[in-house]
Amino acid sequence: MAGLASDGSNPDVSLLYDINGLAREAPPWFDRVMGFVGEYGIMLGLVLVALWCWWSIRRRAGLADSVSGVVGLVWAPLAAGLALLVNVPIRGFVERPRPFKDHQGLEVLVAGKTDFSFVSDHATLAMAIGVGLFVAHRKLGLAAIALAFAEGFCRVYMGVHYPTDVIGGFALGTAVALLLAPPAHALLTPVVSAIARSKHGARLVRSRRTAGRGPRPETLDIPEPRLGSGPGSGESDLAA
Repeated sequence: MAGLASDGSNPDVSLLYDINGLAREAPPWFDRVMGFVGEYGIMLGLVLVALWCWWSIRRRAGLADSVSGVVGLVWAPLAAGLALLVNVPIRGFVERPRPFKDHQGLEVLVAGKTDFSFVSDHATLAMAIGVGLFVAHRKLGLAAIALAFAEGFCRVYMGVHYPTDVIGGFALGTAVALLLAPPAHALLTPVVSAIARSKHGARLVRSRRTAGRGPRPETLDIPEPRLGSGPGSGESDLAA
């Protein structure tokens, strides 16, 4: 498997040269920006989107909606971590070298990449977070998925991954985030619900503005006491 995509006539390699060729034609300052964005910047952007998602979810009026949204939000980074763990044996099995080791003339914007190329960790991490956030919040999740696609483009532009490394990362991140979501949500929902009902952790799930709307969660199933309306009912209530 180590020789995968080593043929220059391979469309994977052709697309690599086409995208990375943009780096050769760009000004040096732009390549430095792209190197930083592809290595750190987009990941920081995903963190900011996640925080924005959390802030929006807390302002939902319904407790059940808030709990469900926070569960999805918590699952997003957990899914990304699990996807990276799954990628460890995949990388060891495929053993594809970095593209700049097998192909000459690439503009490599980040040095020190000595591990295997398939699957891209950055693409896997970004897409797992993006899909996880999409489950929690549709609009902001779409923004996170767009950032994940931008991350994949940057990795090829930087000359450190083949396009299929990125596609494989997208597939792995999506699969882990979606396929393991049901059992993960089943395990996380009671925990987040308990936090939502606790004195000190409630604001992690609901904002002060929305926490006071509607009946308190502890009394949802408890009927209110009623005064009797018939003759003598007041006396019987007092006697009770």
